[in-house]
Amino acid sequence: MSDETHKAAGATGTTGTTEEAEPVSGRAAARTTARIPGQAAAPDEETRKAPHTGERVTARLTWQKLTILPGVIALVLLGTWLWFQNAELDAIASNSLADGNVALRVRQHIEMTVISTFFVLIIAIPLGIALTRPLLRKATPVAMGLANLGQAVPSLGLLVLLVFWLNIGQTTAIVGMVVYAVLPVLANTITGLRGIDPELTEAARGIGMSPLGVLGKVELPLAVPLILAGVRNALVLNVGTATLATFIGGGGLGDLISSGITNQRMPVLMLGSILTVALALLIDWLASLIELLLRPRGLEGSS
Repeated sequence: MSDETHKAAGATGTTGTTEEAEPVSGRAAARTTARIPGQAAAPDEETRKAPHTGERVTARLTWQKLTILPGVIALVLLGTWLWFQNAELDAIASNSLADGNVALRVRQHIEMTVISTFFVLIIAIPLGIALTRPLLRKATPVAMGLANLGQAVPSLGLLVLLVFWLNIGQTTAIVGMVVYAVLPVLANTITGLRGIDPELTEAARGIGMSPLGVLGKVELPLAVPLILAGVRNALVLNVGTATLATFIGGGGLGDLISSGITNQRMPVLMLGSILTVALALLIDWLASLIELLLRPRGLEGSS
């Protein structure tokens, strides 16, 4: 009798264990299918997420952004070219535009803009980063005061003052353009880095990131939109300032404008002015595209 009782009890215990094991195995399966943070996504999940990057790029670069402004610039340049085909130019105006002089002035203008902006970036961004570190934070007012001084002086006066130090030429013009355009990039770099929530940097340090890791993976990506906006402003400033390089022998499109004013030749003056405006708009458009492409995806919702 006791043997039958034990067998029945064993059978009951086995059945109970089997029935209770099913919910546990279900929960285990749910835990198994859940993806642990940092773990590689399942193939089907990667497949679902794959198109999102392309969709984000498409959403940023709309057809209006890609076509409207370049189309307007192209129409203006085409109209200018057609006007010059029918314009009556005397010997003085023809000499001002002959022998590839227009292409030379455009190339000089672009060279001065690109070179000066490059030096602005390698000066202003590292300096802005250094001034947000605890060791040099107290020097920020002095550095900002010097940068403001560069823009407080009229751009033409600044170029003339540099002539006494560096003599005339394109190098002097580039130095003046760098001094004049440092402020927006420096100010935006400092503002972007200081505007980051301290809790984010503290959390990054809390998980063991080094100071360089926090700067490269947390601070700079969050400050990118403001830094790029400053670079865009510096580019446009440099295009405008480069027209003044003609007064110190720097060349550029300012030569055409100056020649048109001096010789009272309206076609030459109009051509130099239109090309300068078109170049400024084109560079600003290209900078806006780069700004959209380099903006971190995590900041799209706030833009």
